[in-house]
Formats: sequence, structure tokens, C-alpha cells
Amino acid sequence: MFESRSEKVFVSGITVILILLSAIAVIPLLSVIATSLSSKSAVDMNLVTLWPKQFTFDSWGYIIDRPDLWRAFFLTLGSTVIGTALALLMTALLAYPLSKTKSEFAWGGVIMVAVVIAMIFKAPIVPYFLTVRGIGLYNNPLVLIIPHILNPFNLIIMRTFFKQFSKELEEAALLEGCGYFRMLFQLVLPLSKAVLATLALFYGVLLWNQFQHPLFFLQNPDWFPLQIKIRQFITDDSVIMAGSASTADLNYNTRTLRAATVIFAIVPIILVYPFLQKYFVKGAMIGSVKG
Repeated sequence: MFESRSEKVFVSGITVILILLSAIAVIPLLSVIATSLSSKSAVDMNLVTLWPKQFTFDSWGYIIDRPDLWRAFFLTLGSTVIGTALALLMTALLAYPLSKTKSEFAWGGVIMVAVVIAMIFKAPIVPYFLTVRGIGLYNNPLVLIIPHILNPFNLIIMRTFFKQFSKELEEAALLEGCGYFRMLFQLVLPLSKAVLATLALFYGVLLWNQFQHPLFFLQNPDWFPLQIKIRQFITDDSVIMAGSASTADLNYNTRTLRAATVIFAIVPIILVYPFLQKYFVKGAMIGSVKG
């Protein structure tokens, strides 16, 4: 396809900007990775930039041997997997009836107004804290899941996607005696992989990276998720160096250990994203065509 000179200049400019933005995002990550794989002396002398100096896995060996970090990791992993599955289920169960016309579901418009209000006006922190504590979620690991199983923005995306679903297929299923629940789980959801993958990524990142909820509601260190454990490692040298031998004999320090811990926390999301990427743009665009 022939491109004019102005279009070529525009494409070239956008390409350069995207490359610069990518470099801005990647360079700090490379620096952290290099620090985690460098020796204590190289880091102390500020010799590490984007490539490891005096390459060593000592920091990673120490981090991997920390049982408290693995406990936090598996707690975060479990809450993310279970929470994402429950969130997709609850979002689909509410979005599907809301996608119907007023003749099919008379209260849909009223509920959508409430959803939009909930999306725009966030609950004040103190009443929210008292409510969550009042339902028994204070110092309860379920607080990592239950408050996140329904997000108004994600609900609107899924509702918009369902509104574009083929009416002919639904009418044919109804003629065959298929009820709405069976239609949702056996017909609609299997054909909605794009939006499900997109929202799974949204919910998964939210649950994996949650920090405020466990900080507010969890007091028992055994229930601290990964992000809170990382905060302890970054702010308290005694926590991250607990169990170490004499520091003079070690080939790592708090800086290399913190770098290794940060990478340890973000690797799972980085590994999952490529499997969902092919659905991500498609699902987000389909969910935004019409309201």
C-alpha cells in the first residue's frame, strides 16, 4: 500500500517515540536485574549499570531459600488465581443480564446507574475500613480476595461485549429449550475468550499487586502477601538479612537482595502476559465499541 511522505514521517516519528518510551521502561528493569546478579563489592562501588559485574547467583540463592518469602509468594499466587476465577464468574453473572434489553430485564438500567456511580465515586477510607472489618475480614486472608471480585469498570467492559453477542444464536438456543444460565455457560462464555482473557489480566494484576488492603487489614505476619513482604525487605534491613551469616563472608548485601526480591515478584506476571497478549487488544477494543 502506497504511503505519502507525510504518513511516512508520522509513522517514523511514532516509532521513535515508542522506542524511547520502551527504553525508559526497560532500562530501570535491566539495572535491577544486573544488580541482583552482581557481587557485593561491585554494587558497593557503584560499578553496576545495565550489565552484571562479578556475576554471581548468591543473592538469588539466599532469596530462594527464604521460607517466609515463599509463603508470601504462594499466598499471593493462591489469592490471585482464586480471586481472578471468582471475579470473572461474578462479573459474567452480573454483566450478562445487564446486557439484555429493558423488556428482558426491567431493572437493568437502574442497576447500571448504580454501577456507574460506584465506579466514579469511591468509598471513603474510614467507612470502607469499618464495613470490611464489620463483615469479619479484618486480619482474615479472605480480605485479599472478596473485596476485589467485582470491579465496575471491568463489569462495563464485559456488559458491552455481551451486548454485541449474536442475538440469532441466543434465539436459536432458546428455541431448543436452553435456559439463560445454561446459555451463559455453554454458549456465551466459550465464545467470549477475548474479553475473559482481557479481564483476567486486569483482575490478575490487581490481585497480584495489591498493597493497600493487606496493609490496612492484615496484622498477622503469616498472612502477609508478597508485596507487603517486599516492603519489609526494602524498609527493614534486619528482615531481609535475617538468618544470614557474618556479613563479611557474604557475596551479597541488602541492595542485591532487594533487587532479587523485586524481580522475584514481577516475573510471574511477565511470564503470564505473553499467553494473554493475543486476546488483550481484541478484548479491550470489542468492549469499547458501544455502550
